[in-house]
Amino acid sequence: MSGTLYIVATPIGNLEDITFRAVRILQEVDLIAAEDTRHSRKLLSHFGITTALTSYYDHNQALKGERIITTLREGKQVALISDAGTPCISDPGYQLVRDALAEGIKVVPIPGPCAAITALSAAGLPTNSFTFAGFPPNKEGKRRSFLASLATAHGTVVLYEAPHRLAATLADINTILGERQVVVARELTKIYEELLLGNTVQVRELVQDGRERGEVVILIAPADENSVVQEGLSTEEQLAATLAKGHTVKEAAALVAAATGLPRRELYAQALLLRGREEQ
Repeated sequence: MSGTLYIVATPIGNLEDITFRAVRILQEVDLIAAEDTRHSRKLLSHFGITTALTSYYDHNQALKGERIITTLREGKQVALISDAGTPCISDPGYQLVRDALAEGIKVVPIPGPCAAITALSAAGLPTNSFTFAGFPPNKEGKRRSFLASLATAHGTVVLYEAPHRLAATLADINTILGERQVVVARELTKIYEELLLGNTVQVRELVQDGRERGEVVILIAPADENSVVQEGLSTEEQLAATLAKGHTVKEAAALVAAATGLPRRELYAQALLLRGREEQ
């Protein structure tokens, strides 16, 4: 009989946020698979947990994943943890869960902290509907296309970002999505926990001081009637209006594609024609 794979949430900062159940499971399993064993050893040591530890992260997930599945096939119990928060949220853990489920192995979630939900609960933005989009791409062009695809997302948009890219990402949000209200949450549950609120320009100015540490959560308020792409206009009118706001041809095509579902390549060609007419 195969073992059980436990998906165990761990603190995102304050160690008191771990649950009694999580501590018990981590003590009882035969093996803990962790994103960074050096980081996780500090957590386990704090709670007196001596369970065997192995690494499982992006660059070794194929090899280690098969070994972990073999361990589960042998009837042993395994817990999966990430560096902080709930595993499988913007990390490769979902692949291990997928493979375990395909093998008929039981998967049990042990709920607890999650940075996205923690930030959302304290941001004062609508929570009846939200889109979690993970990390934006590193490069500006791809990041702007990524943000354009979120232009018509319903509800609040939740992103993760690295501190050294925070200012650039906020600037791109302002360029692509307009001057929306945003919240930046950093150092969540730690001593210097901070929520920065305002429009994209205001918050970008607040993060220029270089104090950002660790990963941050960006929350973007829902689009309103003054959003970048307006409904009720023809495709050509939407492209023209978007170009008139200073967007490049590529950005205009991406924004209108997100709003209409039309092929981006066709819209790009149409936007090129419009830009050519403007320049004549």
